[in-house]
Amino acid sequence: MGEPRVARAGTAFVLFDGAVFEDVPQAWFAESYWRERGLLVDAVPGRGLVLFVRRAEEAWVLRHFRRGGFVAALTEDRYLWTGLERTRAFREWRLLRELFGRGLPVSRPVAARVVRTGLSYRADLITARIENTRSWASLISAGEAQPADWRRVGRTLRRFHDEGVDHPDLNANNILVDDRREVFVVDFDRGRLRGDGRWKQRNLKRLLRSLRKICLETGAVFDAAGWRGLLAGYASRR
Repeated sequence: MGEPRVARAGTAFVLFDGAVFEDVPQAWFAESYWRERGLLVDAVPGRGLVLFVRRAEEAWVLRHFRRGGFVAALTEDRYLWTGLERTRAFREWRLLRELFGRGLPVSRPVAARVVRTGLSYRADLITARIENTRSWASLISAGEAQPADWRRVGRTLRRFHDEGVDHPDLNANNILVDDRREVFVVDFDRGRLRGDGRWKQRNLKRLLRSLRKICLETGAVFDAAGWRGLLAGYASRR
């Protein structure tokens, strides 16, 4: 990886790896750009729309940052401006770059964009798509999670925690499993590096709540033995 570079065009700021790109066009952050060229592969609703696009030989994920909770009723996608490096897109891009460099199973960051308007901003993030994956949530709801999968998820989460990675929104949709049963973690919005502490248990409790919620919504039976296997994998590190 080369040195991060920030390019400015008016009130828009784009962060990217200067060794990979000479420039990152503003158009890359627009759905219309990919759709008009037949490069939009898929669009997945959620908190906002997540786009899967293809550029040359690479598949990318384009995510526009949107509000959740009660704040969303006031503003859909605006955040308070407190400085460029404190914006959510720039912070997530830099965190992903660090984690990817450490060899952790995360998406490779491609580019982040922030558009400032007075005291607020909007933000977007492009990452490399991790191919041939399914969410842990989909495996759970389909009853296809095997005991070895649970342990592997636990070991993977321990790797992140040993590196001091706090993922405050750790849920079953942010854990991916590929066709070789390798585990990845995505969506590090508000994630950070920190010292040892109770946040690790909060991450695991957040994941447990999401698993129980999935079972309630889909009618799947909560796999208590599987959860114990996840905790055993987390404790073993191997």
